[in-house]
Amino acid sequence: MPERIQNSDQIRGSVGEARHHDSALKHVTGQARYVDDIAVPNGTLHLAVGGCDTTAGDIIAMNLDAVRNAPGVVAVLTADDIAGTNDVSPLHLGDDPILADRQVRFHGEAVFAVLAQSYRTARAAARLGHIETTQETPVVTVDEATAVGAELSERQEMTRGDWHTALAAAPQRAGGTLRIGGQDHFYLEGQVSLALPMEDGDVHIHCSTQHPTEVQIAVARVLGRAANAVTVEVRRMGGAFGGKETQAAQWAALAALGAVQTGRPVKCRLDRDDDMILTGKRHDFRADWQVGFDNDGRILGVDVNFAARCGCSRDLSDSVNDRAMFHFDNAYFFETVHISSTRLRTNTVSNTAFRGFGGPQGTLAGERVIEAVARACGRDPLNVRKLNFYSEDNNRDLTPFHMKVEDFCLHELVGELEASSHYWARREAITAHNAANPVVIRGLALTPVKYGISFTSAALNQAGALIHVYKDGSVHLNHGGTEMGQGLLMKVAQIVAEELQIDIDRIQITSTHTGKVPNTSPTAASAGSDLNGMAARNAANTIKRRLIAFAQDAYGVSDDAVTFLPGRVRIGEHTLTFDELVMQAHLARVQLSATGFYRTPKIHYDRQAGSGRPFYYFAYGAAVAEVVIDTLTGENRVVAVDILHDVGRSLNPAIDLGQIEGGFVQGMGWLTTEELWWDETGRLKTHAPSTYKIPTSRDRPEHFNVQIWATGYNREGTIHRSKAVGEPPLVLATLRAPGDLRWPGQSRRLPTGTPAGRSGNARGGSERDRQLARRCLIDGSTRTQVLSHVGPLIGSTLPNSWLATENGPCSLW
Repeated sequence: MPERIQNSDQIRGSVGEARHHDSALKHVTGQARYVDDIAVPNGTLHLAVGGCDTTAGDIIAMNLDAVRNAPGVVAVLTADDIAGTNDVSPLHLGDDPILADRQVRFHGEAVFAVLAQSYRTARAAARLGHIETTQETPVVTVDEATAVGAELSERQEMTRGDWHTALAAAPQRAGGTLRIGGQDHFYLEGQVSLALPMEDGDVHIHCSTQHPTEVQIAVARVLGRAANAVTVEVRRMGGAFGGKETQAAQWAALAALGAVQTGRPVKCRLDRDDDMILTGKRHDFRADWQVGFDNDGRILGVDVNFAARCGCSRDLSDSVNDRAMFHFDNAYFFETVHISSTRLRTNTVSNTAFRGFGGPQGTLAGERVIEAVARACGRDPLNVRKLNFYSEDNNRDLTPFHMKVEDFCLHELVGELEASSHYWARREAITAHNAANPVVIRGLALTPVKYGISFTSAALNQAGALIHVYKDGSVHLNHGGTEMGQGLLMKVAQIVAEELQIDIDRIQITSTHTGKVPNTSPTAASAGSDLNGMAARNAANTIKRRLIAFAQDAYGVSDDAVTFLPGRVRIGEHTLTFDELVMQAHLARVQLSATGFYRTPKIHYDRQAGSGRPFYYFAYGAAVAEVVIDTLTGENRVVAVDILHDVGRSLNPAIDLGQIEGGFVQGMGWLTTEELWWDETGRLKTHAPSTYKIPTSRDRPEHFNVQIWATGYNREGTIHRSKAVGEPPLVLATLRAPGDLRWPGQSRRLPTGTPAGRSGNARGGSERDRQLARRCLIDGSTRTQVLSHVGPLIGSTLPNSWLATENGPCSLW
């Protein structure tokens, strides 16, 4: 019989332990290998794409002789070289060619590809192509697309109650237009794929992608092969944020096509400029809204129409726009509501997934409505927010899409943050400061978030995992989730370590591989841990149950007499190390490999009816931000942020805190320093770090206090009762929009006649602030008026004479 032993009472790497990212040390020492770090085989070719100077037009003729004759060029690919289907659309709609063959739909679109002996040679040769096209007038903006009726897909609506009557009968009404800009992913590692030709025309692809199966299927379709001829492998990405969910497929398909055509390995790595020109962005929106409310600020009815620039193809735009509709209500119950969404086709690159996936745009519009109501009622926005919170009282718990909110916790969470951040004391101090300092003024705001967790496409809410336990007790872990810096692989490893009660250093984290776990869903929608963690636990539990059954038979005990303890297993009166039990089971021919599978329960949604339960649960949080703005120069800065966020029972607090901090800063950048700019011909002008500005370390708030809500708990049966954390924190940055630099201006009494609603732009920055101040001065406003009302750029309270229409003298907004 085995000898009794005594081990530590806790494993290393248990669930709930704050551990650094599994690759953290590799990141800071340069040992983490990305696709571009993989040693390429001899003979590897490098791929670059070429296009033309047209934004919209039909291709008439193409002369690529100079390209083919350029030094170092081995081959040139066009649409004619595609054996399969010239399409990488995620919905297989035929509207996303990897190489344009009949028409050019946006400036820079790939028309041909060059395979050369070096990357520089390929890029230089790609500039030598001559492509003759017709010249059509491009449709670039939301307004242009609206004017010509360029709808990409069917308009969607959600309705609850008689909103027409509610608006007409409301004691007060307001309305306006909000323009919400897009955002570039600006991941540190650009799009990159390395395609290796294999036997029988098969291909193995190392790719920086969030969705290996999407790449696998797209490549197979382009090559005219079955999916089993293509394997895709991903160890890690240098950031993605949604930009590598569908967008990676085109570049992987081109590399694979080149590899099959030449029989040589092919690497496709986009230059930063090319990446920004050729890949999709966050959708920009226009939201036209009107709201009716009582004199206390309780919302009685609201109507909003979203119009989104989707670009030249559908990509994921329908789902993105659906989620914007789902999140317009944010944390607020609207007694009657109508939400509609128009999806527009433009001659710009097809927009795609971005962290939040439409949720931030929808929330931002809803928050603008709350701001307008607060201004009209002369109340602090926080009071209006709390007044309109969801509540189980009086049946105020039904969303616009008829899903009951059963886990609303913001009354308690916001109350805690309100107290811990000293919100009201700081409000009084800011009021006094602004009275004494009319030029450099401050503002304070508290904004909550209620964010739905699940893919709104139900079929994606599934995951698989594969676990091998070797004879020595070490574990090989593989699952369908991908690592893009968010710490997913560490969290899943902790879940497996907890289930088997072994130290985490006994678990080998491995690359995501379509040959190991098939039919994977994208690592997106903040659902990576929920899905893959549960699938991995199910796989580990299968092996655990086999070991328990073996121990029962071998030692003649009941199943409840077998207990897994840290590093050991108690079997009746005996104790074995985990390694010893595994070896004994192997010698008894017990299977020590298992797959795991999980699908999210309870979710369903009818898009035609605009009704259902698209989300398994909601994640919650709240943030208080204090900002300062110089009303003469437009310079502004977030000086203090306090965040309290609900992650349920955290799987790894260190990783969760990093996600909250990073998400907020990324959202802050979207609404302040980052701006995408196309000229009237459809050329993207902000396509490099020199013209597109993400936040830097100097933009980080001096006071940045982030806390995980200690009493957080998921009522639904998620993995260890945790909650998703990837996307919800970004939405908290909606309080940093210029209309929300906001409440410093409100520390002054508003002048009589100040409108409650107005046209607005969700983009801030000192350039816009300076332009607005200058326009107002040119318009004849006095210095006192400028100082009182440029701050409300900040406060959204410009006088009627300053902003009567969007096209008036102060129409910057």
